[in-house]
Amino acid sequence: MNKTSTIQTYIASYADRVEAELSQALPQAWDVPDSLRESMNYSLMAGGKRLRPIFVLAACEALGGSEQAALPVALAIEMVHTYSLVHDDLPAMDNDDYRRGKLTNHKVYGEAMAILAGDALLTHAFYSITQVHKNHGIPAERALAITEELAVYAGASGMVGGQAADMLGEQGITKLEELQYIHLHKTSDLIVFSLRAGGHLALATDAQLEALTEYGNAIGLAFQIQDDILDIIGDEKKLGKPVKSDEKQQKVTYPYFIGLEASNQKVKELTNKAKEALIQANLTNPERLLQLADYLMQRDH
Repeated sequence: MNKTSTIQTYIASYADRVEAELSQALPQAWDVPDSLRESMNYSLMAGGKRLRPIFVLAACEALGGSEQAALPVALAIEMVHTYSLVHDDLPAMDNDDYRRGKLTNHKVYGEAMAILAGDALLTHAFYSITQVHKNHGIPAERALAITEELAVYAGASGMVGGQAADMLGEQGITKLEELQYIHLHKTSDLIVFSLRAGGHLALATDAQLEALTEYGNAIGLAFQIQDDILDIIGDEKKLGKPVKSDEKQQKVTYPYFIGLEASNQKVKELTNKAKEALIQANLTNPERLLQLADYLMQRDH
Protein backbone atom coordinates (compact mmCIF):
# COMPACT_ATOMS: atom_id res chain seq x y z
CA MET A 1 0.00 0.00 0.00
CA ASN A 2 1.39 3.42 -1.00
CA LYS A 3 2.36 5.25 2.20
CA THR A 4 1.55 8.64 0.68
CA SER A 5 -2.06 7.78 -0.15
CA THR A 6 -4.73 9.41 1.97
CA ILE A 7 -6.35 7.43 4.75
CA GLN A 8 -9.64 7.49 2.80
CA THR A 9 -7.88 5.93 -0.19
CA TYR A 10 -6.16 3.43 2.08
CA ILE A 11 -9.48 2.35 3.63
CA ALA A 12 -11.23 2.15 0.26
CA SER A 13 -8.43 0.13 -1.29
CA TYR A 14 -8.30 -2.40 1.55
CA ALA A 15 -12.11 -2.57 1.69
CA ASP A 16 -12.16 -3.46 -2.00
CA ARG A 17 -9.48 -6.10 -1.45
CA VAL A 18 -11.38 -7.61 1.48
CA GLU A 19 -14.67 -7.64 -0.46
CA ALA A 20 -13.04 -9.40 -3.42
CA GLU A 21 -11.76 -12.09 -1.07
CA LEU A 22 -15.04 -12.33 0.86
CA SER A 23 -16.93 -13.09 -2.35
CA GLN A 24 -14.82 -16.25 -2.66
CA ALA A 25 -14.63 -17.10 1.05
CA LEU A 26 -17.13 -19.97 0.94
CA PRO A 27 -15.60 -22.50 -1.49
CA GLN A 28 -17.75 -23.09 -4.56
CA ALA A 29 -16.85 -26.78 -4.45
CA TRP A 30 -18.59 -27.21 -1.08
CA ASP A 31 -22.05 -28.76 -1.25
CA VAL A 32 -24.04 -26.02 0.51
CA PRO A 33 -27.82 -25.53 0.11
CA ASP A 34 -28.41 -22.66 -2.30
CA SER A 35 -30.60 -20.68 0.10
CA LEU A 36 -28.02 -20.90 2.86
CA ARG A 37 -25.19 -19.81 0.56
CA GLU A 38 -27.30 -16.93 -0.76
CA SER A 39 -28.32 -15.82 2.73
CA MET A 40 -24.71 -15.86 3.95
CA ASN A 41 -23.48 -13.90 0.96
CA TYR A 42 -26.39 -11.45 1.08
CA SER A 43 -25.24 -10.05 4.41
CA LEU A 44 -21.52 -10.67 3.95
CA MET A 45 -21.52 -8.63 0.72
CA ALA A 46 -23.92 -5.92 1.91
CA GLY A 47 -21.19 -3.31 2.15
CA GLY A 48 -20.05 -1.45 5.23
CA LYS A 49 -16.76 0.15 6.16
CA ARG A 50 -14.90 -3.17 6.66
CA LEU A 51 -13.07 -1.52 9.56
CA ARG A 52 -12.37 -4.67 11.55
CA PRO A 53 -10.56 -6.46 8.71
CA ILE A 54 -8.73 -3.21 7.94
CA PHE A 55 -7.54 -3.12 11.56
CA VAL A 56 -6.15 -6.65 11.13
CA LEU A 57 -4.27 -5.59 8.01
CA ALA A 58 -3.08 -2.25 9.43
CA ALA A 59 -1.82 -3.81 12.68
CA CYS A 60 0.05 -6.48 10.74
CA GLU A 61 1.51 -3.76 8.51
CA ALA A 62 2.51 -1.68 11.56
CA LEU A 63 4.81 -4.52 12.63
CA GLY A 64 6.14 -5.37 9.18
CA GLY A 65 4.01 -8.52 8.66
CA SER A 66 2.61 -10.08 5.49
CA GLU A 67 -0.60 -8.60 4.05
CA GLN A 68 -1.34 -11.85 2.21
CA ALA A 69 -1.04 -13.91 5.38
CA ALA A 70 -3.31 -11.48 7.24
CA LEU A 71 -6.19 -11.72 4.76
CA PRO A 72 -7.73 -14.99 6.06
CA VAL A 73 -8.02 -13.48 9.55
CA ALA A 74 -9.34 -10.22 8.10
CA LEU A 75 -12.08 -12.26 6.40
CA ALA A 76 -12.75 -14.20 9.60
CA ILE A 77 -13.45 -11.14 11.71
CA GLU A 78 -15.78 -9.72 9.08
CA MET A 79 -17.70 -13.01 9.10
CA VAL A 80 -18.06 -12.80 12.89
CA HIS A 81 -19.12 -9.16 12.71
CA THR A 82 -21.64 -9.96 9.97
CA TYR A 83 -23.12 -12.90 11.87
CA SER A 84 -23.61 -10.66 14.90
CA LEU A 85 -25.48 -8.10 12.79
CA VAL A 86 -27.72 -10.74 11.20
CA HIS A 87 -28.68 -12.03 14.65
CA ASP A 88 -28.96 -8.51 16.13
CA ASP A 89 -31.52 -7.57 13.48
CA LEU A 90 -33.84 -10.48 14.30
CA PRO A 91 -37.27 -9.77 15.84
CA ALA A 92 -36.21 -11.30 19.16
CA MET A 93 -33.29 -8.87 19.35
CA ASP A 94 -33.40 -5.38 17.78
CA ASN A 95 -36.18 -6.17 15.28
CA ASP A 96 -34.70 -4.07 12.47
CA ASP A 97 -36.08 -4.04 8.93
CA TYR A 98 -33.08 -2.36 7.28
CA ARG A 99 -29.31 -2.60 7.54
CA ARG A 100 -27.03 -0.36 5.46
CA GLY A 101 -30.02 0.73 3.41
CA LYS A 102 -31.02 -2.84 2.47
CA LEU A 103 -33.65 -5.16 3.87
CA THR A 104 -32.26 -7.18 6.76
CA ASN A 105 -31.47 -10.83 6.20
CA HIS A 106 -34.55 -12.26 7.91
CA LYS A 107 -36.79 -9.96 5.87
CA VAL A 108 -35.46 -11.56 2.69
CA TYR A 109 -34.75 -15.17 3.69
CA GLY A 110 -36.92 -15.67 6.78
CA GLU A 111 -35.94 -15.90 10.42
CA ALA A 112 -34.84 -19.54 10.42
CA MET A 113 -32.48 -19.14 7.44
CA ALA A 114 -31.10 -15.89 8.88
CA ILE A 115 -30.24 -17.70 12.13
CA LEU A 116 -28.57 -20.52 10.21
CA ALA A 117 -26.66 -18.08 7.98
CA GLY A 118 -25.32 -16.38 11.11
CA ASP A 119 -24.36 -19.74 12.60
CA ALA A 120 -22.54 -20.70 9.39
CA LEU A 121 -20.65 -17.41 9.17
CA LEU A 122 -19.44 -17.73 12.76
CA THR A 123 -18.29 -21.30 12.20
CA HIS A 124 -16.60 -20.51 8.89
CA ALA A 125 -14.54 -17.79 10.57
CA PHE A 126 -12.59 -20.43 12.49
CA TYR A 127 -11.99 -22.39 9.28
CA SER A 128 -10.58 -19.24 7.68
CA ILE A 129 -8.13 -18.66 10.54
CA THR A 130 -6.63 -22.14 10.10
CA GLN A 131 -5.52 -21.15 6.61
CA VAL A 132 -2.84 -18.78 7.94
CA HIS A 133 -0.82 -21.78 9.10
CA LYS A 134 -1.78 -24.20 6.34
CA ASN A 135 -1.27 -21.84 3.40
CA HIS A 136 0.85 -18.94 4.64
CA GLY A 137 3.37 -20.45 7.03
CA ILE A 138 2.32 -18.55 10.15
CA PRO A 139 3.60 -20.53 13.17
CA ALA A 140 0.99 -22.90 14.57
CA GLU A 141 1.21 -21.38 18.06
CA ARG A 142 0.30 -17.96 16.64
CA ALA A 143 -2.63 -19.40 14.68
CA LEU A 144 -3.76 -21.15 17.86
CA ALA A 145 -3.46 -17.90 19.84
CA ILE A 146 -5.62 -16.09 17.27
CA THR A 147 -8.21 -18.86 17.42
CA GLU A 148 -8.31 -18.79 21.22
CA GLU A 149 -8.58 -15.01 21.32
CA LEU A 150 -11.44 -14.96 18.80
CA ALA A 151 -13.36 -17.40 21.02
CA VAL A 152 -12.76 -15.12 24.02
CA TYR A 153 -13.33 -11.70 22.42
CA ALA A 154 -16.38 -12.82 20.41
CA GLY A 155 -17.87 -15.03 23.12
CA ALA A 156 -19.60 -14.88 26.49
CA SER A 157 -16.97 -12.65 28.13
CA GLY A 158 -16.68 -10.52 24.99
CA MET A 159 -19.06 -9.42 22.26
CA VAL A 160 -21.88 -11.81 23.16
CA GLY A 161 -21.60 -10.76 26.79
CA GLY A 162 -21.89 -7.14 25.69
CA GLN A 163 -24.95 -7.95 23.61
CA ALA A 164 -26.53 -9.75 26.55
CA ALA A 165 -25.83 -6.79 28.84
CA ASP A 166 -27.33 -4.47 26.22
CA MET A 167 -30.47 -6.58 26.04
CA LEU A 168 -30.75 -6.77 29.84
CA GLY A 169 -30.04 -3.05 30.03
CA GLU A 170 -33.25 -2.31 28.19
CA GLN A 171 -34.85 -2.82 31.59
CA GLY A 172 -33.02 0.30 32.75
CA ILE A 173 -29.37 1.38 32.85
CA THR A 174 -28.73 3.70 35.76
CA LYS A 175 -24.93 4.05 35.71
CA LEU A 176 -22.47 5.21 33.05
CA GLU A 177 -20.24 2.28 34.03
CA GLU A 178 -22.97 -0.13 32.91
CA LEU A 179 -23.16 1.55 29.52
CA GLN A 180 -19.37 1.54 29.21
CA TYR A 181 -19.33 -2.21 29.89
CA ILE A 182 -21.75 -2.72 27.00
CA HIS A 183 -19.74 -0.55 24.62
CA LEU A 184 -16.39 -2.08 25.57
CA HIS A 185 -17.62 -5.62 25.00
CA LYS A 186 -20.21 -5.22 22.27
CA THR A 187 -17.99 -2.97 20.12
CA SER A 188 -14.42 -2.69 21.41
CA ASP A 189 -13.71 -6.38 21.82
CA LEU A 190 -13.85 -7.27 18.12
CA ILE A 191 -11.63 -4.27 17.35
CA VAL A 192 -9.15 -5.37 20.03
CA PHE A 193 -9.19 -8.89 18.58
CA SER A 194 -8.54 -7.53 15.08
CA LEU A 195 -5.53 -5.54 16.24
CA ARG A 196 -4.08 -8.33 18.35
CA ALA A 197 -4.59 -10.81 15.52
CA GLY A 198 -2.67 -8.53 13.16
CA GLY A 199 0.04 -8.33 15.81
CA HIS A 200 0.22 -12.11 16.20
CA LEU A 201 0.51 -12.52 12.43
CA ALA A 202 3.56 -10.23 12.51
CA LEU A 203 5.02 -12.06 15.54
CA ALA A 204 4.43 -9.16 17.96
CA THR A 205 5.98 -9.15 21.43
CA ASP A 206 3.81 -9.18 24.55
CA ALA A 207 4.48 -5.46 25.04
CA GLN A 208 3.41 -4.68 21.48
CA LEU A 209 0.25 -6.76 21.87
CA GLU A 210 -0.57 -4.86 25.08
CA ALA A 211 -0.16 -1.53 23.25
CA LEU A 212 -2.48 -2.72 20.49
CA THR A 213 -4.98 -3.78 23.17
CA GLU A 214 -4.91 -0.35 24.82
CA TYR A 215 -5.34 1.32 21.44
CA GLY A 216 -8.23 -0.99 20.55
CA ASN A 217 -10.13 -0.51 23.80
CA ALA A 218 -9.92 3.27 23.50
CA ILE A 219 -10.74 3.36 19.79
CA GLY A 220 -13.63 0.92 20.20
CA LEU A 221 -15.23 2.98 22.97
CA ALA A 222 -14.70 6.19 20.99
CA PHE A 223 -16.24 4.53 17.94
CA GLN A 224 -19.39 3.57 19.82
CA ILE A 225 -19.76 6.98 21.48
CA GLN A 226 -19.44 8.53 18.02
CA ASP A 227 -22.23 6.17 16.87
CA ASP A 228 -24.36 7.42 19.77
CA ILE A 229 -23.68 11.00 18.66
CA LEU A 230 -24.44 10.29 15.00
CA ASP A 231 -27.74 8.69 15.96
CA ILE A 232 -28.76 12.16 17.14
CA ILE A 233 -27.16 14.49 14.60
CA GLY A 234 -26.22 12.21 11.67
CA ASP A 235 -27.46 12.13 8.08
CA GLU A 236 -29.82 9.19 7.42
CA LYS A 237 -28.62 8.87 3.81
CA LYS A 238 -25.00 8.55 4.89
CA LEU A 239 -25.78 6.28 7.82
CA GLY A 240 -28.05 3.98 5.81
CA LYS A 241 -30.50 3.75 8.71
CA PRO A 242 -32.95 6.06 10.51
CA VAL A 243 -31.54 8.54 13.01
CA LYS A 244 -32.88 8.95 16.55
CA SER A 245 -33.60 5.21 16.69
CA ASP A 246 -31.95 5.06 20.15
CA GLU A 247 -34.36 7.70 21.41
CA LYS A 248 -37.35 5.92 19.89
CA GLN A 249 -36.31 2.64 21.51
CA GLN A 250 -35.60 4.52 24.77
CA LYS A 251 -31.98 3.33 24.74
CA VAL A 252 -29.59 4.95 27.17
CA THR A 253 -26.52 6.40 25.41
CA TYR A 254 -23.48 8.52 26.26
CA PRO A 255 -25.21 11.75 25.15
CA TYR A 256 -28.12 10.79 27.41
CA PHE A 257 -25.80 10.56 30.41
CA ILE A 258 -23.31 13.37 29.78
CA GLY A 259 -24.70 15.42 26.87
CA LEU A 260 -23.51 15.97 23.28
CA GLU A 261 -20.66 18.36 24.03
CA ALA A 262 -19.13 16.15 26.72
CA SER A 263 -19.60 13.10 24.48
CA ASN A 264 -17.66 14.81 21.69
CA GLN A 265 -14.92 15.68 24.16
CA LYS A 266 -14.81 12.06 25.38
CA VAL A 267 -14.28 10.85 21.80
CA LYS A 268 -11.31 13.23 21.46
CA GLU A 269 -9.81 12.14 24.80
CA LEU A 270 -10.11 8.44 23.93
CA THR A 271 -8.61 9.00 20.47
CA ASN A 272 -5.59 10.76 21.98
CA LYS A 273 -5.23 7.97 24.56
CA ALA A 274 -5.25 5.38 21.77
CA LYS A 275 -2.61 7.22 19.76
CA GLU A 276 -0.38 7.70 22.80
CA ALA A 277 -0.41 3.94 23.47
CA LEU A 278 0.87 3.32 19.94
CA ILE A 279 3.49 6.03 20.07
CA GLN A 280 4.87 4.63 23.33
CA ALA A 281 5.10 1.14 21.81
CA ASN A 282 7.66 2.12 19.15
CA LEU A 283 6.06 0.06 16.41
CA THR A 284 7.84 -0.26 13.08
CA ASN A 285 5.23 1.59 11.02
CA PRO A 286 2.28 2.87 13.11
CA GLU A 287 1.29 5.72 10.77
CA ARG A 288 -1.84 4.11 9.35
CA LEU A 289 -3.17 3.12 12.76
CA LEU A 290 -2.62 6.68 13.96
CA GLN A 291 -4.44 8.02 10.89
CA LEU A 292 -7.28 5.56 11.40
CA ALA A 293 -7.78 6.89 14.92
CA ASP A 294 -8.18 10.46 13.63
CA TYR A 295 -10.38 9.32 10.76
CA LEU A 296 -12.81 7.53 13.06
CA MET A 297 -13.04 10.54 15.38
CA GLN A 298 -14.03 12.77 12.45
CA ARG A 299 -16.36 10.36 10.62
CA ASP A 300 -19.96 11.31 9.82
CA HIS A 301 -21.36 7.83 9.15
